[in-house]
Amino acid sequence: MDYILGQYNYWAVIVLMMIGFYIVIAHGNLVKKLIGLNIFQVSVFILFISLGYLKGGTAPIYSEAYTAYASPLPHVLILTAIVVGIATTALGLALVVRIHKSYGSIEEDQIHKMDQDS
Repeated sequence: MDYILGQYNYWAVIVLMMIGFYIVIAHGNLVKKLIGLNIFQVSVFILFISLGYLKGGTAPIYSEAYTAYASPLPHVLILTAIVVGIATTALGLALVVRIHKSYGSIEEDQIHKMDQDS
C-alpha cells in the first residue's frame, strides 16, 4: 500500500491527463479545447521529469564525492517541448482568432452548423 501511495507524482500525472482529456472531449469551445491540450501536455512533461529523477543523484558534473549522476536528457527534452508547446499554443490561438473572424463564433457546434448550411 505504501508503494502505491508513494508514487504520488504518477497519480498526479494520471489525474492531469484525464482532466485535460476530458476538457478536450467534453467542451465545444475552441479556447477550452486548447487549455485542455495544454493541461494534457503539462502532465506529459511531469511524467518525463519524474522518470529522469534519480534518488541520491546529482547533476552530471564529475566530482570525486559523487557516484550517482542524474541524466540531463529528460530535462533538455522537456525544455525543448515547452518551447514547442508555447509556439503551438500561440498558433492555435491565432487560428481561433481567425475562425472567430470568419464565423463569428468559437463554438464547435455552431461552426459545423454554419458549414453545413452554406
